[in-house]
Amino acid sequence: MRKEFISFALSAMFFALCSSADAQQPKKVARICYLGGTASIAATNIKPFRERLRELGYIEGQNITIEYRYHEGKVERLPDLAAELFRLNCDVIVTNGTEAAQTAKDVIKTIPVVMGFGADAVRRGIVASLAHPGGNITGMTDIDVEINGKRLELLKETIPKLSRVGVLWSTSYPDADIVLKETETVARFLKIGIQSLEVKGPNDFERAFQAATNKRAGALLVTAGGFFGFHRKRIIELAEKNRLPAMYDSTQAVEAGGLMSYTADRSEMFRRAAEYVDMILKGRKPAELPVERPKKFDLVINLKAAKQIGLTVPPNVLVRASRIIR
Repeated sequence: MRKEFISFALSAMFFALCSSADAQQPKKVARICYLGGTASIAATNIKPFRERLRELGYIEGQNITIEYRYHEGKVERLPDLAAELFRLNCDVIVTNGTEAAQTAKDVIKTIPVVMGFGADAVRRGIVASLAHPGGNITGMTDIDVEINGKRLELLKETIPKLSRVGVLWSTSYPDADIVLKETETVARFLKIGIQSLEVKGPNDFERAFQAATNKRAGALLVTAGGFFGFHRKRIIELAEKNRLPAMYDSTQAVEAGGLMSYTADRSEMFRRAAEYVDMILKGRKPAELPVERPKKFDLVINLKAAKQIGLTVPPNVLVRASRIIR
């Protein structure tokens, strides 16, 4: 009995010492890095991302840290920002937008990358396929090109006599030419004329809106891109000043005073992106995780903006809205 007691006491002491040593060992704090457009847009998208991470057991300052890098309208800065994140030895990089995802593909070859949203990743060659992305990139991919036709249809339903639409597009957006081509295809079916409004830099906005007014465009379709995201307020102000009903590519634009938007639910996309991050931190490889497309789309209408330009939104359009700002 004495020998058994001594053996038990020694075992207990050894276990206590090991437990104490383990307690003193610092737990690994995962570094998540975010690459996107502007701090203001990121605040909206990051909120559901962080909330979902918290639900999954990740607490900032305890077991994760998040580093942020934004191009703030200067898309050409993205390669340098991506290289900077690469040097930080991030465990996972989350991208916001097409330009950021494309830059990650070009610059970051080894660190896992999760797309929060962006244009068709397969068509752009960012991933090999939805089911088998291959490489180091996975996450959520948008269908922005396809839904531009739906946006045009909604503009036509909102303004039944609409015969001409100005399409505002930025030369810095990688899919601008495809968006314009697809929009023209739908426009022919709807018997709507399309006016291409090219924007190369900040000084081109006034000229573009003046051209739309001179050619009597009845509405405006604002395409996607980080450059437009940064200059969102200016676009909204010019649309109101020129009394042009405008369809935007993001809910945030309508919340900021724009007329209407039809887009994927990006809040849900970023919650899902957090789940991808969780799987990768637990050992899954991006190449093994299928890329997903959005399942939910929202039509958001701002009746304050409609009133300011003298537009009455028809009841058949209002009834289809996911959200109405009054």
